[in-house]
Amino acid sequence: MPKSTDSIMSNKDASVKFLQLVVAGKTREAYSSFVSRDMRHHNIAFAGDAESLERAMREDNSLFPQKVLEVKHVIEDGSLVAVHSHIRMKSEEPGYATVHIFRFEDNHIVEMWDIVQVVPENSPNKNSMF
Repeated sequence: MPKSTDSIMSNKDASVKFLQLVVAGKTREAYSSFVSRDMRHHNIAFAGDAESLERAMREDNSLFPQKVLEVKHVIEDGSLVAVHSHIRMKSEEPGYATVHIFRFEDNHIVEMWDIVQVVPENSPNKNSMF
C-alpha cells in the first residue's frame, strides 16, 4: 500500500480507523488498508495469525451487525498505540471496556493485543469504567 509522505495517516488515526471499519463490517478493507501480512496477535481464543483473527472478526460482525464502538482515549508511544473504547454488541447493552494495543512498522499493524472487561450493570463506583 504505497502512500506519499503527505498522505500518511498517523498511527493513532490508523488504529481508530481500523477499529471503526471492523465494527462497520468492513473487515477486509480494514485489513487490506492497515494490517501487515505478517501481523501477529495475542488474542488467546484464536490462532495467532492475521487470517484467523480477520475471519473471527468477520464472523463476529455477522452475529452482531449492530455493534457500537465509542472510542474514549487514544495514546501513542513510539510504534505503539493504545485505544480505550466502549464496545456494545447491541446498543442497549452495557457492553465491554476494551483496550486494543497496536504495534506499527512501516505504517502497518504488525502486532495486536486486546484486553476486554465486561461493563457491570451496577457498580458502587460512580465514576464508571470510562
